[in-house]
Amino acid sequence: MNFFRGVMGGQPAGPQPTGAETIHKLCDRVASSTLLEDRRDAVRALKSLSKKYRLEVGTQAMDHLVHILQTDRYVFLCVCVCGFMIKSFILIPYENAQKQEEDLGVLFTDKFLGDSENVTLLLTLLEEFDFHVRWPGVKLLTALLKNQCNQVQGVILVSPMAGLIPWLVGLLLLQQLTKGNAAIQKIVAFENAFERLLDIITEEGSSDGGIVVEDCLLLLVNLLKNNSSNQNFFKEGSYIQRMKPWFEVGDDNSGWSAQKVTNLHLMLQLVRVMVSPVNSPGATSSCQKSMYQCGLLQQLCTILMATGVPADILTETINTVSEVIRGSQINQDYFASVNAPSNPPRPAIVVLLMSMVNERQPFVLRCAVLYCFQCFLYKNQKGQGEIVATLLPSTIDANSISAGQLLCGGLFSADSLSNWCAAVALAHALQDNLTQKEQLLRVQLATSLGKPPVSLLQQCTNILSQGSKVQTRVGLLMLLCTWISNCPIAVTHFLHNQENVPFLTGQISENLGEDERLVQGLCALLLGICIYYNDNSLENYTKEKLKQLIEKRIGKENFVEKLGFVTKHELYSRAAQKPQPVFPSPEQMLFDHEFTKLSLKKCLSSLNQDTQIQELREQVSTLSLNSEQMQNQITQQQSQIQQHKDQYNILKLKLGKDSQGLSSSQGEGAHVNGLHSEELSQLREEVEELRRQHTLQHTQLSDKDSLINTLVYSHAEAMPFLVSCPTSLSPRSLLPLQEECRGLREGHAGLEQQLASAQSTVAIEQTEKTKLQQEVQESKKEQDDLLMLLADQDQKILNLKQRLRDLGETIDEDEDELDARDQFGEDDDDDDEDEDNND
Repeated sequence: MNFFRGVMGGQPAGPQPTGAETIHKLCDRVASSTLLEDRRDAVRALKSLSKKYRLEVGTQAMDHLVHILQTDRYVFLCVCVCGFMIKSFILIPYENAQKQEEDLGVLFTDKFLGDSENVTLLLTLLEEFDFHVRWPGVKLLTALLKNQCNQVQGVILVSPMAGLIPWLVGLLLLQQLTKGNAAIQKIVAFENAFERLLDIITEEGSSDGGIVVEDCLLLLVNLLKNNSSNQNFFKEGSYIQRMKPWFEVGDDNSGWSAQKVTNLHLMLQLVRVMVSPVNSPGATSSCQKSMYQCGLLQQLCTILMATGVPADILTETINTVSEVIRGSQINQDYFASVNAPSNPPRPAIVVLLMSMVNERQPFVLRCAVLYCFQCFLYKNQKGQGEIVATLLPSTIDANSISAGQLLCGGLFSADSLSNWCAAVALAHALQDNLTQKEQLLRVQLATSLGKPPVSLLQQCTNILSQGSKVQTRVGLLMLLCTWISNCPIAVTHFLHNQENVPFLTGQISENLGEDERLVQGLCALLLGICIYYNDNSLENYTKEKLKQLIEKRIGKENFVEKLGFVTKHELYSRAAQKPQPVFPSPEQMLFDHEFTKLSLKKCLSSLNQDTQIQELREQVSTLSLNSEQMQNQITQQQSQIQQHKDQYNILKLKLGKDSQGLSSSQGEGAHVNGLHSEELSQLREEVEELRRQHTLQHTQLSDKDSLINTLVYSHAEAMPFLVSCPTSLSPRSLLPLQEECRGLREGHAGLEQQLASAQSTVAIEQTEKTKLQQEVQESKKEQDDLLMLLADQDQKILNLKQRLRDLGETIDEDEDELDARDQFGEDDDDDDEDEDNND
């Protein structure tokens, strides 16, 4: 204990130990001390030093602390060790920490996770009966998950203790553990997690509960978001029905606590997770049906029309109702029947639209109402007809406010955001509905006393020409594009006003600033739609005349460039991502999601189609004429070649007869032979020249044929609508030429194949010949070597015999004669073999 008094208490005399030395001594004390109190005090001392020497303490002490968790199950020591590891070097120790501190937290987390047994060790702590041992283990595991979620999840899944996952009852731990990991989400869900969590929420008071309810809801969102398997399990388990009581708010809605607002936000978010547009259509439809059948939709609509509900809860409820009814006919019909508790009762749609066009309402609330209106009309032709009907003269009720009146009021108000919202809402009433587009042409507006009424279509263009704000003009242009698209009658009405086309061409052709480029692009789009869906009923504005007008006043390249301003805009790409209109500020509210689905290819094709077809026709006509001329030349040259061949054969026969009949007259024969040889040489040259010309013309014909195919196919690929267009070029006029070219190509391919086969055979034979020649050379070399050896041997024998003679030895002459005979016999045999070979 004196050691700790020296470290923690007064300073002893003499030189003071350094921090590294002190940490080293404390680590030794943790590892070697037999008394529990000494180990505990050493751990506490290390914890105090970690504030100043975090790196050194974490590097040296971690292994010792892990060893304590492995060997000791003393409550206060486990608590001390886990708390020390969490606060000292696993987590970042304070907010706004420097990057060095963050790096250390990640470093020590990686060090701890470097041995997967450490995670297994923490899981074993969770099996302890004593809660005071389990709790610090849960906290430490949660801290590790916050630092390295994916890594810890992977270790747990492959750990032999993975079966403990269902028993990890710590909500905070489960929130981190299930974040973004579908496999763990499924394990938790199928261990009855939904049942237990819903029971806890009910026991804790539902939306009136405390922080425990919030943690349960956060875990439920983790388990269900982007997990179709868990969503289906939740629906099939009838858990959607258990959500209805959450939204039963009383009449007294004053005094909502912050916790209740948070809880209700999460409850609404959980409903939206089940019916999100990103889910599969079948799953979303099934959940929407269940929410209607169990009364959950009705309960949400009650909150929607209640008084005293906080604005943020009301906004989120509107968004939730939007997605519950989106694309579901039965839910949309029910929503259309909901009335606000007012005197006289007003439809909920009307009450919501009043908020949308009211510039005093919060921006997020107005966006939510627009989204709700869009979802109500999504794939709902019945609802579209009901909205448009409120604008028709025969159905207008002067004593009540209708949806159509509110939309018209917003469309022409002084607030640009109201203009945009009303224009987009009205465009959704016309989306993919030709009948309502034609019906809306009947709407007439009284602009002022004493003046005749003007059509709604014309009033929109009048406001455009007045130079209003960009947001207003963008909204009106999107409405007009949606309105006249695929509706020739609406196009005729639009073009009937003599001022509309000059206004559009003037807008497109001007060189305006950056802010006006978007308006120019939308004007180009509107004009392109007028061309594409034009039925040529107006003589002054037929398709052809409008194209000529663009070529003359704008230029085709300039028109295409201005049209590209729309799709290249950043807000256009953002709006195309999801249906809900979410904008950081009112000024950035420019594009609608459904409008981004409008194809711009038709507008490009409306300008380029006939021009390119005419160019192709001219090119094909020229090529066909050239091809016909070449074919005639080829036929003539082939005829000439045949004639020359016949003449050549006749001359050849004649030359043979003359040679036989005039053999006695050499001078005359030489003259004739010389004459015919000269003629034959000349004929051969002519034949070769004709063949060369024939080959050249055949090559030119193939090039022309390739050019035709390239033009036709490249044009078809660039403009797939060309095939379906009545004025498009028919490929039949090219069939004879293409068939002939195809035949020539097939014949050429056959010749090439025969040539390749012949070349292959020659190559094989040449290889075999070379191989045989090498073998012959080698055999000849071996034979020469043997002959050399035999000659040397004979010479040696002769030398030996001569020496024997010189020494006086007698040599049998018969033997010599036999040897000579053998030599001569061998020579004769060789001669016979040579003769046989020559034969």
